[in-house]
Amino acid sequence: MGALFVLIGYDGPDGAARRVDVRPEHLATIEPLSRAGKAVLAGPFTDGSGSLIVFEADSLEAALEIARSDPYVRHGVFNRYEVKPFKRVFP
Repeated sequence: MGALFVLIGYDGPDGAARRVDVRPEHLATIEPLSRAGKAVLAGPFTDGSGSLIVFEADSLEAALEIARSDPYVRHGVFNRYEVKPFKRVFP
């Protein structure tokens, strides 16, 4: 079992408009993580500022590669993002 990481993506000025077109590719990228049981949760912030994904990866470098390969990063939905190690304490 790998460690948990959080990807916090912050939408750029035209993130909402780009999100609509890029969403199918974004979901297709997350689907293998989900099938492997490595996607804990994911979704957009309701204030429209971005999204959060909690997922498992073998290392920080692997987590960064997952983030860099996400279509929301590659296609400019997020104008910046952070990847942080995460410790789940509940539930």
